[in-house]
Amino acid sequence: MNWEDATSPKSLNVSRETFERLEAFVYLLKKWNPKINLVSRNTLSEVWFRHVQDSVQVFRLVDPKPHWVDLGSGGGFPGLVCAILGAEASPNTKFTLVESDQRKSAFLRTVIRETAVNCSVISRRIEAVEPLNADILSARALSDLSRLLFFCDRHLRKDGVAVFPKGATWKKEMFTAQQEWNFTTETANSLTDPQAVILKIKGVSRG
Repeated sequence: MNWEDATSPKSLNVSRETFERLEAFVYLLKKWNPKINLVSRNTLSEVWFRHVQDSVQVFRLVDPKPHWVDLGSGGGFPGLVCAILGAEASPNTKFTLVESDQRKSAFLRTVIRETAVNCSVISRRIEAVEPLNADILSARALSDLSRLLFFCDRHLRKDGVAVFPKGATWKKEMFTAQQEWNFTTETANSLTDPQAVILKIKGVSRG
């Protein structure tokens, strides 16, 4: 699949209503990006494949749960895309986006308002936020796995699941994290990068 294949409701396997929400999101992303650099300019022309499709696959790896928390949400990937899909697929799921950058938080709130999804933004550093008791925890391009598991220990329910897209170095990160943490992992091959995977992690505790 290339990025052009992800620019229709059929290719993403979503309804027209959900696709219109995604279009509104992408429109605002392109409008805001020159000022606050939400995504790399090199990837903006491929936003549907490199960012939207990449986030859609994260949403589809887990079953709906009451509270989904996305850490370091930045330009809204994957958390805000997941919230848009959840508006129809899982309307009772509450999404919380944690983003310390005030300008990026303003962007996220603008998209939430325009798309009318069940989502809120916490504009604080992840370490300073009170434990969020998430059923599902996601983060993309935020930190290495060891640091992400530290965040899981703070913000993920004991019976919760974390979903982390990871690039070509994921095996090295896994080995390092296993020296400090206990956890179980399932891996799913990424649809957007042959070297990448999505890690589905449960049972996080200190080693």
